[in-house]
Amino acid sequence: MKKLQIGVVGSTADLSFTEEARAAAEEIGREIAKSGNILVFGAEKDFDSLPTVACRSAKRNGGLVVGVTYGKGKNVFEKDVDVIIPTGLERGGGREFVLVLCCDAIITISGGSGTLSEICVAYQANIPIIALQGFGGWSDKIAGSYLDGRKRSGIVEAKTAEEAVKLAIKCCEEGNK
Repeated sequence: MKKLQIGVVGSTADLSFTEEARAAAEEIGREIAKSGNILVFGAEKDFDSLPTVACRSAKRNGGLVVGVTYGKGKNVFEKDVDVIIPTGLERGGGREFVLVLCCDAIITISGGSGTLSEICVAYQANIPIIALQGFGGWSDKIAGSYLDGRKRSGIVEAKTAEEAVKLAIKCCEEGNK
C-alpha cells in the first residue's frame, strides 16, 4: 500500500510559538511516524519552526521525512532530514506550491502568512486541510470553515495532534482529495 505524504505547515520561530504548540508539533511528528506514513515539511534555512519540530519527532520515532526548501542549496536548519528538495524558488515566492502539491493532506498548526499561502494552495488543489486548534494563528481562524463561496472542501477541525493525524489519513482514505 502506498504511503501517504502528510504535510505539516505552521509557525516559524519568529512568530514566537508556545511550548504547548511545540509539544503538539512533536506529537504530530510522532503520530505520523507511528502511522507508517511520510512527513513533508517546509525546511527552513535560518531558524526553527513547528514543522521542523514535527520533523525531528518523526525521525526520533523511526519516520521518514522530506523537507522542501527554497533556493538552490540543501543547507537547511534541521540536519536530520531524509530527503531535501531544493525548489530554486524564493520563500514566499513559489516554494509553497511545491511543498503543498507533494502532499496527500496537510495539517496546520498556528501559522502566519506563509502558512496561509500554503492553506490557499491546498484549498485550490482540493488537498485535505486539517487545522489543529488551540494555538492561534491561521489554524484557529479557519478551522471548520471554507475559504470561499465555492465550498470545495471544508477545513477540518482537530482538537488534538493525534486526532489531526487520524483525520488526515481518513480524508485521504475516503478520497477527499
